[in-house]
Amino acid sequence: MDLGDMRLGGVRPVVVRVPVEPVEAAVEADAVDAAMQAGNVAVRGPLFGVAAQEVDDGQRWRVVVAVSNGSPQTARDSLNSLLWFRAKDEAQDRAERRALLAAVARLESERVDELTVLGIRYRIVRAEEYVGMGPDGIEQPRPTDPEPATPDWDRGSREAEIDDGLVLDLDAPVTPTQAAERLTLRDMAYAGSRYPDDVRLDSHRALGTHPDILLLPTTFKIVERTDTGWKSGSGLHTSAQEARKTLDFSLTYWEPRRRGLIPMDADQQVDARTQVAKMDDSAAGELTAYAEAADRLRTGRVNQLEVLGTVYRIGRTRRLLRWGPDGPEGPRPSDISSHDPERIHLLLDEDGNIRYEHEHQGDDDS
Repeated sequence: MDLGDMRLGGVRPVVVRVPVEPVEAAVEADAVDAAMQAGNVAVRGPLFGVAAQEVDDGQRWRVVVAVSNGSPQTARDSLNSLLWFRAKDEAQDRAERRALLAAVARLESERVDELTVLGIRYRIVRAEEYVGMGPDGIEQPRPTDPEPATPDWDRGSREAEIDDGLVLDLDAPVTPTQAAERLTLRDMAYAGSRYPDDVRLDSHRALGTHPDILLLPTTFKIVERTDTGWKSGSGLHTSAQEARKTLDFSLTYWEPRRRGLIPMDADQQVDARTQVAKMDDSAAGELTAYAEAADRLRTGRVNQLEVLGTVYRIGRTRRLLRWGPDGPEGPRPSDISSHDPERIHLLLDEDGNIRYEHEHQGDDDS
């Protein structure tokens, strides 16, 4: 059967492979345990990125902007930047640069969800962020989730990019637990009165237009416990350690400034640790609590802390992308953009020269 020739509403078969390599088998066993302990699912909402497809890609797409943006327009702006810099730095001639700049111009004025430039098809794609839930709340990192041999706490170091080089291939073999998760989530749709009617309608319509599910790589983030549940406290990270590093920064740098314990305009090197070192115990107060909590993070794979009445947890987050006959799902009519399209880069001419606004106006006058 041609897996790419699916009618509207049809689904593709899921190809399953049983893990036999020891490490992969351990990961699979860990996933089975997690399904028993945190088998419920809580949906946070949509995330957006950009995928590209070339002629030789077949049914596959590749992610060129991480599926981590909170609105479709933010993903469009990222595509705008990608094409603008390609025109500036990579275009081989005027014709290539002209095609790229024409796409940039559209993205500056229209809510474009798909366009083709120089033979490459770009699409704003939509994923659903969700978490496993158990009796204790949001699922924490699993024992087999990748961890560095030596934790890196250097604030200046850069973490791996989310979805870097990720190929979206719905027909790639998956493990039994991944297959079960894909099949279970096929019918997941928004329900309940807290969702507007158009959001629920779009969600149920997607079950027919994009019936298949592709699971994206696991991510991690900081969450905070509230009276009604858990709220997000950070963006997405590729590893639990990177989320811990962000929490370390928040506890020592951001929270003391937000609470007025350290002036907002203090030098960047000033944080809870440096301040506590200069004070006696009676004067340090809340700063000591933040510094000590951050130090506890560094004692091992710590995934939960309570500081001054706030419980912080490293949450294990997942994302699913719906898939139809023409590939990954794009934004829905009910998805809300954070802002309108606008120019976000300087003018660039066909020769790759940056033009400033007053120069452009002068050309028009002449």
